[in-house]
Amino acid sequence: MTGTTLEAAAVPDARDAFAGKRILLTGATGFVAKVVLEKLVRTVPDLGRVLLLVRPGEHGDARARFEREIAASSVFDHLRGVRPAWLERFFAERVECVTGEITAPAFGLSAERFAALAESVDIVVNAAASVDFREPLDEALAINTLSLGHVTAFARVADAPLVHVSTCYVNGYNRGEMREEIVGPAGAAKDAIPRHGDGWYDVDALIESLQRKIARVRARGDDPERVRRRLTDLGIAQAQRYGWNDTYTFTKWLGEQVALRAMHGRTLTIVRPAIIESTLRDPAPGWIEGVKVADAVILAYARGKTSFFPAGREGIIDIVPVDLVANAIVLAGAEALSGGPGRRIYQCCSGSTNPLALGELIRLLLAESKRNWRKYDRLFHAEPKHDFRTVGEGTFRFVMGAFGLGAAAWNGLRRLVGAPGTTRAMEKLRTTRTLAVTFAFYAHPRYRFHNANLLALAARCGEETRRVYPVDARLIDWEEYMCRIHMAGLNRYALRRRDAVPDDASGQAGSAHGQADACAGAEALAPQASR
Repeated sequence: MTGTTLEAAAVPDARDAFAGKRILLTGATGFVAKVVLEKLVRTVPDLGRVLLLVRPGEHGDARARFEREIAASSVFDHLRGVRPAWLERFFAERVECVTGEITAPAFGLSAERFAALAESVDIVVNAAASVDFREPLDEALAINTLSLGHVTAFARVADAPLVHVSTCYVNGYNRGEMREEIVGPAGAAKDAIPRHGDGWYDVDALIESLQRKIARVRARGDDPERVRRRLTDLGIAQAQRYGWNDTYTFTKWLGEQVALRAMHGRTLTIVRPAIIESTLRDPAPGWIEGVKVADAVILAYARGKTSFFPAGREGIIDIVPVDLVANAIVLAGAEALSGGPGRRIYQCCSGSTNPLALGELIRLLLAESKRNWRKYDRLFHAEPKHDFRTVGEGTFRFVMGAFGLGAAAWNGLRRLVGAPGTTRAMEKLRTTRTLAVTFAFYAHPRYRFHNANLLALAARCGEETRRVYPVDARLIDWEEYMCRIHMAGLNRYALRRRDAVPDDASGQAGSAHGQADACAGAEALAPQASR
């Protein structure tokens, strides 16, 4: 934080702060940004203009992709139901789609177009990210780190505040009470990256080193799929070397440092959500897009693909509904528009104010699944008769080893007699192992996130703003939210009908930031992060 006067300043009503303003929003095809866009459209009638930076995709320019992936989204069903003509006019008159590439200098635009775009923007909200935990390092670095150089360059030319959406898990392997401040590497790498006197870490040399390693992998000239696997392994190895569990959180931390340096002396707000799940209230309870982090395990259990998992039942699993995250971004934007220059960091989380233990979450979900599984016809294809157990890491490794030997032997016997396919036991083994490799770090929480700064921001906003844009996780009744709102939303919005997709294709591929999906198939599991 930059100073007591700036911190204590009152914040105007968010609707007044955004009235007439022109917003550049990135990542609008993703989960979080869609909710931010819907919230602004619905609650700020005098919003000036929304400019969406969108990749063209395979089937047309940015406008075509907007119509197909954003305007048609079910997140706008409420507005379509109550104000259809108004919504159509808003999209036509006040949403401008810019065909561009966030990973390219100047977004791939001509100098004239870039300058004109900057001239027309009052605030930048960057919600673009790659949220795959195990993405190839070159791709994750481009979108989560290097793109911040392009975004901040635009914000500087526009002389506009930047609200950047990061993640609480930039805290990496650190332990304890994680507060809203710049965080550094942990463990053996604690002193490996120099820290600047103004707080951020100087990551230029590290980024150059990573790029040289990427170039060496590419220079081997192997087939593209092998190169991709090697770059994925490289990302995980480098992340863990410097104090992060996976490539996603490592490259997001690097991106924070790039933004902090580039926006020094200007207005920068970093919003860090924890594990983002379905909406609590708005625009409809339980709205979700895709299968998120916690849901990968739920879906695997529902389809009978796993029955145990390595986890610490007493640890706090920090889940936050996506509408609370969107509200935090809106409040941060209102403050940035009305306050002076400076950097601010807000964590949108539940662990410090309304903690949910992992064991309690599992208990709630199991009870609801066994009691009301018929209500969730897309999630459950049959009554769940098995339990879901959590075990320690040592026990998990022993059980997986013994189970793996037995499953492999049985598969070998089947092949000898000409039996086709892989056994269900082997499928369960692969799914459980993949889930564990990807999510075990998050299932053994070693720290608790705090959001005192975010709650103080809300307190400075006034009662009406807090009512329209709530951010306080104490509003969540965990049994009501997880057992009814979230599971119903997962069943309704994230999963297709059983007759629309074969059971072995039930895993769903992910989307970008915001929109972290996770497959529940045995080998095609594509786990992704909180956004």
